[in-house]
Amino acid sequence: MKEEIKRELSRLEKQHDIKILYAVESGSRAWGFASTDSDWDVRYIYVHKLDWYLEIDSKRDNQEEILPNDIDLAGWELKKALRLFRKSNPPMLEWLRSPLVYLQQSSTADKLRDLVEEYFSPRACLHHYLHMAERNFQAYLLKERVRVKKYFYVLRPLLACDWIWHTNTMAPMEFHRLVDSQVADASIKTLIQELLTRKMAGEELGEEPKNQLLNDFLEEKIIFYNQCIKSLGPVEQPDTTRLNKLFKETLYEAWGNDDSC
Repeated sequence: MKEEIKRELSRLEKQHDIKILYAVESGSRAWGFASTDSDWDVRYIYVHKLDWYLEIDSKRDNQEEILPNDIDLAGWELKKALRLFRKSNPPMLEWLRSPLVYLQQSSTADKLRDLVEEYFSPRACLHHYLHMAERNFQAYLLKERVRVKKYFYVLRPLLACDWIWHTNTMAPMEFHRLVDSQVADASIKTLIQELLTRKMAGEELGEEPKNQLLNDFLEEKIIFYNQCIKSLGPVEQPDTTRLNKLFKETLYEAWGNDDSC
């Protein structure tokens, strides 16, 4: 499948006359709890040729395409990616930390990793993960019978909040690292591991009676982080100079020897 993904990325480059700088897995396969039938969530950063940037009208700065072979493709144009990086956007930061890299044909991702500490905002990331967890908790886990796999979509963002709160750094993508480092209660850790084993074995995690112990654990964290965020100062706007420089460097690196640029 990885070779098929690389072929699709090459097709996109030819089809849209772009260069894909960096492409990774961003979904459950990167998180470490994919089922046998999980999609391939491929995310990428791309750059156009210089002429594309020298017109006064705004143009589309993202791409999306779902293929019949369970490959979900979505990309951000470089300027959009850099603006999101400046805001400490968690999905953008996650892409840079993905354990599954399909393509890297520029130094841009490495240079961004070097800048993460400077641009990382705990408040912005906590707010993102808390909102994600709270939304999924309220939508899926409050009834007497719940969609069991949705526990992972509340657990992961809340454990990411734990990591950020305790370390003041961006959380890793791998779910097992979050569980191992952030869950101290042995009974909760056992429950999570049991669900994880079932999911990765391909068991259909449909509706079951909710687990009150797990629900209480999640609800307590949601309440806690709602209070924590109120105690943090406003998100400061970082300097853009280094990102402007990186944008120009990337254009030259991608197309410098291309006369059609």
